[in-house]
Amino acid sequence: MAASDDQKSRLTLVPQASCQVQLSRLEELLDTLAPLVQREPIAVVGPQGQRYYLVDDAQFRALQGQSAPTEGAQPARASGTEAWSGPAPTFSMAADALMEDEGRRVRSGAFAEASWHIMRNRLDRHILPVLGALPLNHVDHQAIQRLMDRLLSEQASPTTQSQYLVIVRKILFWAQREKWVSAVPELPRVRVAHKPRSALTLVQYGKVLRAAKRLYRSAQESPRLKTGDGQRTRFWITPRYRQMPWEMYALIVFMVNSFIRPSDLKNLQHQHIEVVRSRHAYLRLTLPESKRHDKPIVSLQPAVRVYERLLQLRTAEGQAQAHDWVFLPQEKDREHALGVFNFWFKWVLREAKIPLQDTHGQPRTLYCLRHTAITFRLLYGEGIDMLTLARNARTSVDMIEKFYASTLTGEMNVGMLQSRRSQKKPRDWPGVQST
Repeated sequence: MAASDDQKSRLTLVPQASCQVQLSRLEELLDTLAPLVQREPIAVVGPQGQRYYLVDDAQFRALQGQSAPTEGAQPARASGTEAWSGPAPTFSMAADALMEDEGRRVRSGAFAEASWHIMRNRLDRHILPVLGALPLNHVDHQAIQRLMDRLLSEQASPTTQSQYLVIVRKILFWAQREKWVSAVPELPRVRVAHKPRSALTLVQYGKVLRAAKRLYRSAQESPRLKTGDGQRTRFWITPRYRQMPWEMYALIVFMVNSFIRPSDLKNLQHQHIEVVRSRHAYLRLTLPESKRHDKPIVSLQPAVRVYERLLQLRTAEGQAQAHDWVFLPQEKDREHALGVFNFWFKWVLREAKIPLQDTHGQPRTLYCLRHTAITFRLLYGEGIDMLTLARNARTSVDMIEKFYASTLTGEMNVGMLQSRRSQKKPRDWPGVQST
């Protein structure tokens, strides 16, 4: 049914919508959009990314008579100490302006591009549909509680809820700084229960290594199992990766003795590794920056042995140049390489008869090898302090205490608890005779 002139005249601009169409297709889709716009706003995207918004009369009245932004327009930022005095800026306007600032930080290297995309996705998915059309001075406790109710209806975890509130808080403080709003409302507090990271015990680690050896020595083909209770009709792992190589055994030993993350593993090249032999033999890993950490990592001695053997194999294959990948160098798609590593690791866990989840319900993925490395140092490292461990593992003392040390019990270090300082006779001070 064609849209009437009266319907077309009611189409106007609003600052937020949950679905969108291209401006070039607006005319041909107008008949379809006319009934839809009575239920929710519709965004119309221009060729340069400009956004127009279509609403009906009821939605427009809900905006309380706000003037809408024109093409590509944002409220001017306040200068000096003067507050914003134009039409009431909305939460969506502040969010877009903040994202522009964060985009500049991405280009300068001060903010990770992946974090920018996560922030954008969270805004579009849940935050803006609830808060976007509100004037900033109407974003109060009740409005934020509506956002929390939406997250709860989606069964978002406390950690996820907290991360959404961080974005809301960031936008509101940005608006306060720019004098768009005089005060920031109190945000609800979300209690986040920190679950210990999954890790292997010493016994489980031994089983994993023995299972990896059995699999690569037997040269058996991987079972065609999916993560469920049935068989795959199509198997995504290519035939050349369906036999366990010795390389997986080396990878397990390397990760447990080098503290690196799986993201570091997939990007690890020979140029990042230096073998150091002095009083101790170790690898100095100068990896690209990850999670705002860029200091070199010092490995334990077992990592030296497996790397040197791996280097011999790579040299024979002609894949030991500085820019060659250390693990699975023939796989140019490094995300796929990481997927293969995770597939092999789960295969090893099943072979070792170790559950794919720990006793806390946390999944055992390739990441648990890093967690195992940190936990082993806490348990078996003599006199190691958390600051040294945290810096070498490219993390913080706070993370160590929350996610690793929290799993330790007194019984795990019963020998240290029951140890006694040696009793030594005091030495005579010069010029003073002992009696």
